Amino acid sequence: MDELLKMTAVELRAAIQKRTIGVEELTRAYLARIEKHDKALNAIAELDETAIKRARELDAQKSGRDGLLFGLPLLVKDNIDVAGLHTTAGSMALADNRARTNAPVVENMVRNGGIILGKTNMTEFANFTTQGMPNGYSSRGGAVISAYGRQKDPGGSSTGSAVAVSAGFCAMAAGTDTSFSIVACAAENGLAGFKPPFAALSSEGIVPIASTLDAPGALSKDLSDAILCYRAMSDKPFAPIQPIPARELKIGVNLYNRERVSEARFREYERLFDAMRSDGARFSALTQPYSPWQMWIMQCEFRRDLERYLSRSSAKRKTLGEIIAFYEANPQTMMKYGISHLQEAAQKSVDDPEYKEAMAQRARVRDQVVRELEDFDACVMTGPTNVMHFVGLPSLALKLCAGEDGLPQGIILYGADERRLLAAALTVETYCQPFSPPRLKT
Repeated sequence: MDELLKMTAVELRAAIQKRTIGVEELTRAYLARIEKHDKALNAIAELDETAIKRARELDAQKSGRDGLLFGLPLLVKDNIDVAGLHTTAGSMALADNRARTNAPVVENMVRNGGIILGKTNMTEFANFTTQGMPNGYSSRGGAVISAYGRQKDPGGSSTGSAVAVSAGFCAMAAGTDTSFSIVACAAENGLAGFKPPFAALSSEGIVPIASTLDAPGALSKDLSDAILCYRAMSDKPFAPIQPIPARELKIGVNLYNRERVSEARFREYERLFDAMRSDGARFSALTQPYSPWQMWIMQCEFRRDLERYLSRSSAKRKTLGEIIAFYEANPQTMMKYGISHLQEAAQKSVDDPEYKEAMAQRARVRDQVVRELEDFDACVMTGPTNVMHFVGLPSLALKLCAGEDGLPQGIILYGADERRLLAAALTVETYCQPFSPPRLKT
């Protein structure tokens, strides 16, 4: 069973096609591992009791077995609708919200042969509840613990999805990303993660922060798996992507906030760059800074977009005001870290002049950033910047290496064009150092 759990999604799919692995066999293996280890990690919010039934149905299929995810069990972040399961965004205020239908991205994964094992815990309201809330904490789920140990930050807010893949509970999982919720989680948990460009995937059926910034995406063992999951989440044709040879690669290195990167981490970047340079890849420095305007978009869009979602949901509370009132009526359980983001968003709207200025800034910065990236296949983020999220560009994380402490370190890339970015990153990935997955305590 352990060998099954080490395989990538691409490897598992090939084995299922050859019938050397049964779909039910694989599904039961994942469920057994969840049963054995999740009490210590708290990655799982809810399991789907129909998963075994669907696995048996897929095993029995004689034809139609060529779906992109045929027979692959997946987990889904708890802000994405899965029919029959709860969608709470980690908040007890939405504990009664049972989804009637699948979100389009989930429906596409199921149509492509995927099996939904269940939902994963997350940082409450995708880390838009309050400033200073710990990554992975929610009033409904409690704290998600990294598979690498309590000393390791599990990242936020797609924390449960990332920890689940890292722990071998599934080969891939769906998450969402407004600003680093997929890519940072992947980097922190020794995974690959992909946030598609703005509006590449439907955000319907997903508890939002801001429709201008939100994107569903994939977390997985490697980038090929993430691309497979992304293709399955989409309802548009997606041609296969071939790696760009290293000798043809042109990569930017964003040095903004370089002083906030440890020397040990930057040495790992340089090791990677030097290895690629020796094979002909070219690197050039540039500076693309952090934008404070992103928070204005989040604050001004949140109430509108949340209430639009709630109006179509089965949740009793239909407004942000009702949710805030629920928190304030239950301070001991609901306001452990405060609700500053919710309270601030309740006072703002898309009619505010600051919002209009933020959107104008976004358009201006996007034009500038895209021009600067035209000559590059990908750009490496070194120090902290939100520029790729602010302007809606695709971004991804790769597992770079193990640090001196043995814990995973990742690298984040972004680009102006998703196909060029993914093709470049497939090559970059081959230069990253492999490291062992976490050893879970029995």
